[in-house]
Order: sequence, then C-alpha cells, then structure tokens
Amino acid sequence: MMNEPLAYRMRPLKLDDVIGQKHLVGPGMILRRCVEEKRLFSMIFYGPPGMGKTTLATVLANEAGLPYRMFNAVNGTKKDLDALFLEAKLYPGFVLIIDEVHRLNKDKQDLLLPHVENGSITLIGATTANPLHSINPAIRSRCHLFEVKTLSDKDIMEAVERAIRSEKGYGNSVTIEKDALQCIARQSLRDVRYALNLLELAVVLSKDKTITMELLSSIPNVSNQRTSKEGDGHYDLLSAFQKSIRGCDVNAALYYLALLIDAGDMDSIERRLLVIAYEDIGLGNPAAVARTIQAIDAAKRVGFPEARIPLSFSVIDLSLSPKSKSAEQAIDQAAAAARHRSAPMPDYLKYTPVALAEEDRYDYGMPQLWKHIQYLPDALKNDAFYCPGNQGKYEKALAENYERLQRTPRSSQLRELKKQIRKKNGKS
Repeated sequence: MMNEPLAYRMRPLKLDDVIGQKHLVGPGMILRRCVEEKRLFSMIFYGPPGMGKTTLATVLANEAGLPYRMFNAVNGTKKDLDALFLEAKLYPGFVLIIDEVHRLNKDKQDLLLPHVENGSITLIGATTANPLHSINPAIRSRCHLFEVKTLSDKDIMEAVERAIRSEKGYGNSVTIEKDALQCIARQSLRDVRYALNLLELAVVLSKDKTITMELLSSIPNVSNQRTSKEGDGHYDLLSAFQKSIRGCDVNAALYYLALLIDAGDMDSIERRLLVIAYEDIGLGNPAAVARTIQAIDAAKRVGFPEARIPLSFSVIDLSLSPKSKSAEQAIDQAAAAARHRSAPMPDYLKYTPVALAEEDRYDYGMPQLWKHIQYLPDALKNDAFYCPGNQGKYEKALAENYERLQRTPRSSQLRELKKQIRKKNGKS
C-alpha cells in the first residue's frame, strides 16, 4: 500500500473527498442530489487539466452504486466499444467514462450514439477543450455540460494537509511549515496530483519529516519557479500579456513576452499576437496587423533563440499603435441581431428570386444604383452595427466615408430607384 504513489493513495472515493467543485458536489448541489437519488444522466465535464474530471466521474459512479468502465477516446478501439456494449446489457445503469471525449472519431461516435440515446449506457465524458467547439453536436446534445473549475491555492493546501493527516497518506507523521505549504500550492499550478507528488518527494528528502522552505528550495525548479505551458497560471500570463499591449505598456508587454519565451511556448505567443493585432489594434493601424503576420512568419523560420527578436519587434509595434476595437464590436452587434432579431432578406438579394419582375430585380448593369439599395431586412434597416473609431489615420478616413454613405438614402423599392436614376441620366 505505502509503495503506491501518494497521489494514487489519496484519490477521492467519495464526494466528500473531492477537492473544490463545491458548485457541483456541495450540499444540495446538482451532482450530489443525483447521487442521493442513485440516478445519473449522460454528462460531459470540461475544464483545465489536472482538476480531477475523470476522478469525479468515477466517484459519481461509485457513490451512486452503478457499474462503470473506463474508455480512452484516443487509444480505445471499436472492438473495445463492442465489448463494453455487451457488458452493458448485463448491468442496468451501466456508466461509460470516456477520457478525452473530444477525440472520439466519427466511427466510434456512430457506434456509441444509439446506446446513449436509448439509455443502455450513461456516458460521462471528460475533456480539457471547450465542448461547444470541440464535441460533436450529436454527442453534445445528449449530454449535460458541467464545468470543472480551476482549483484555488486554498484548495491545493487543503489537499496537502489532508494527505498529511490521513491514514492513507502520512497519518500525522509529517509536519509542514506554513510558507512551505504555500510554496507547494504555488508551485503546483493548481494541480492536486503535482502538489502531492512534490510533497511526497519532500518527505523522502527530509531527515526529520519536517517540510521547510529551505528543503523545498533544494529541489530543482522549485526555488526558481519557471513558467509552465500547462495550467491556469499559463492562461493568466497570456491574459496579462494581451492586456499590457492593449494598455500601451510596452515594458510590461516585453516582460510577459520574456516569460512566455522562457516557457518555450511559440504557438501561444503567435496565436495571441494575431488575436491582439485584430482584436485590439484592428483598424486603428492595419499596417501593424500586416507587420505582425510577417514577424510571426520570421519567428517560425528562424526558431528560438533568434525568434525573440521579431517577436519583440511585433510587441513594441502593437503596444505603441493606435487601438481600435470597432471591428470586433461591429461583428458582435451584428451577431446579436442575427440571433435575436432574425428577419428575411429582401427578395432582390437572393441568388435566384422566384416570380420577381425584372424591374424589381437587382441590376448588375447599373452600378450607380447599388449604393442606394437597402440591403438589410426591413426589420433591421435602421440598425448600425459599425461605430467608427478615431484612433488612427486609416480609420478616420473610413469614418469619413462611412458618414458620407450613411447620409445617402437607401430604398427597397428597386423599380422606383431605377426610374429615378434613368431620369437623372436623361433616359426614359
């Protein structure tokens, strides 16, 4: 038993053992109530790695007294699935826990769906990806979605202290100083498994079973904490990076870039720079957007350590550029109108309008007509989604053109418009 890793020994077996996730398993919360009723529904847990999604799934099945099996979406085969379907026939309430459920290919989905739909299998999936983007709609529509939230430092410290107290852990044979406990929580990047592994290593290295900061500092990469590409802390760093550029603090932006480079995460840097270029700079300085793409291409070509130079070039350029979020705001407003105020388009805009007289049709041969036509549906004809910014020369020019065009009246009466234009041009 004691030869087993500490993290394995301390894995939760009951809901009360689960660290964090009180919004799901706390008193009166939805998953606890499901367990109390001995009834589970197909569901998908999503959230950062190391938060205990798969463990939570097994705890639910155990607590509900239901048979369950594990299946890995990456390595599991169709033959494995068929065997599980046969087993499910023998055990009512059979729970199938699928790790990395977003990796299920179409063939496996086709096999699984009828069993989930008829209730012979209760599916509990786990994924680190956003299920709205990564999970096949056919699977998603048959499951409830539950977010497994990032653990706090307090949660991690609770897990460490529990391992020290528990008979499955060290049975109070180990003591830990407060600053050392806090250090483990910080170092773990909010991953319980990593925190317990670090505690276990520290116990092995300690002579008197006392965990101190001095002891932790002797462990490589603990005293000088490096940036990790995993965990919520990495996303915090990316957030700080983008906000520094948005706030025109070039020095802060370069500092956070240096931390990201230290983590060796070229992919995240490149993606975030592109997002910043379009989301925060946008029409304020379109030339900077183009230069960002060039800098990213150069960084990819040369690789680290030289890649730091074009990346630095781009960060300085974006930080000191005029900012405009007008493009993002415009599409968001248009999307809101499309979702909540959907209306039919005018018939003359359709590719093949049916039973529409020639004089009421869009005329490709009259370019002078085009800017007078109403293109929005009648219900939205007075809506304006684009609100010009005035932070850069380019968008100021766009704003002037936009205002001029807004003063041009538009009409859905194409027949009348054509008459007016022909009359103006001296044609009958």
